[in-house]
Amino acid sequence: MSAEAKLRELGIVLPQVPSPVANYVPFRLHGNTLYLSGQGPRLPGGGFSTGVVGRDVDVAKAYQDARSVGLGLLAATRSALGSLDRVDFIVKLLGMVNGAPGFAQQPQVINGCSDLFVEVFGDAGRHARSAVGMGSLPNNITVEIEVIMAVKA
Repeated sequence: MSAEAKLRELGIVLPQVPSPVANYVPFRLHGNTLYLSGQGPRLPGGGFSTGVVGRDVDVAKAYQDARSVGLGLLAATRSALGSLDRVDFIVKLLGMVNGAPGFAQQPQVINGCSDLFVEVFGDAGRHARSAVGMGSLPNNITVEIEVIMAVKA
């Protein structure tokens, strides 16, 4: 099943591609590789989901934040390629968690995005990954995720 068909089957509607908050572009396509800039969890009414995971925010909420970032990354992918069906596979994901000192559940948080990619792309959504803790993130967001994808020729 194509990724676009899978989105429809799952009832997922992608958000608008967020505007960059600084001097960068949301994506860069080079040959058959798509680089997606890091995104944070945007709220439906505007703004971001904020807080320190393990202190202000629990793992379940941060998982949902990572999933919402994944939706934004898919929207940027569609904007870059015209269709998610042009994605060959997900190469690498870097997930950063705004974690309290001693917080060690970064992988469980970033699974929110990883699980979404596998739901949408199947085995092509499985990827190499780093899930790391940060002392802080821009605007005090809970998570930031960037992705590298292989694009069909």
